[in-house]
Amino acid sequence: MKHSCLLTLNLAALLLAGCSSTPPSTVDTGPIRANSYSFIAGGVQRDAPDFADRRQQVHTLIQDSITQNLGGRGLSRLDSGGDIIVAYLVVVGNNASTEAISTYFGYGRDEAALAEKAHAAYTSNDNPNRFEAGTLLIDIIDGKTNKLLKRSFVVRPLLRNPTAEVQASRVQEAVDAALKDLRLAR
Repeated sequence: MKHSCLLTLNLAALLLAGCSSTPPSTVDTGPIRANSYSFIAGGVQRDAPDFADRRQQVHTLIQDSITQNLGGRGLSRLDSGGDIIVAYLVVVGNNASTEAISTYFGYGRDEAALAEKAHAAYTSNDNPNRFEAGTLLIDIIDGKTNKLLKRSFVVRPLLRNPTAEVQASRVQEAVDAALKDLRLAR
């Protein structure tokens, strides 16, 4: 089962890498000049009890991990504005269904097409064993022109009921992996 799960995750990575919405030649054109960043403004938050929906906890983990990564590179986080804007899309799926969580991805940026590519990758394997996987896609956007400067992603198997420490560690590892090739100039 482990081998087929890894095969599925690798397939998801290959499919997302080939997203037609942003050809590789127009993204990642060199070091990004930035001293500060902000996150894309999140959408309307649902009022749900903590036991019903843990999305905000996950968003906090992701944003804290991105803040740690970019802060370690000398960038300052701002509430809004900034030289660059960080947007991210979370896609979770299994053998049967996929859900895109685009609260901090913005509008009009092909999130539906990206989620469909992840779904196709997650469900293309004939393996009857159940699996759950997650994709974290991070976009770095120019704060003045709104031009996409860098798109990166990671795909990881999801754990059932991890401890808070394990979850925070795995999110940090995923963010660090997604941003490992980000080149910054000051």
